[in-house]
Amino acid sequence: QVQLVESGGGLVQPGGSLRLSCAASGSFSSINAMAWYRQTPGNQRELVAIITSGGNTNYQHSVKGRFAISRENAKNTVYLQMNSLEPEDTAVYYCNCDAYVQTTLRRYWGQGTQVTVSP
Repeated sequence: QVQLVESGGGLVQPGGSLRLSCAASGSFSSINAMAWYRQTPGNQRELVAIITSGGNTNYQHSVKGRFAISRENAKNTVYLQMNSLEPEDTAVYYCNCDAYVQTTLRRYWGQGTQVTVSP
């Protein structure tokens, strides 16, 4: 009942910037937290940043000070501004949200978008 569509990934040089976007649509009642995760082959998916419905944020230590998560509630969209990108940031980035569909709170995931940091 909730679809998340991501955009903004791509190839960028070290030190460059990208902004990821993720828009939610569907028959949900409300969205609580929205977050960005990332995953590399053979590894677990890890939390990058999270933002609550009230705008409070938290970040993975390795990206703190470089990345910024924000949301535009009127558009049901979450963003991830990524600055000073490093090769270690290369991964598939997934957005997610915790949303109520009727009275059930569930977690939904986007399709993933590739971010590659390389010269």
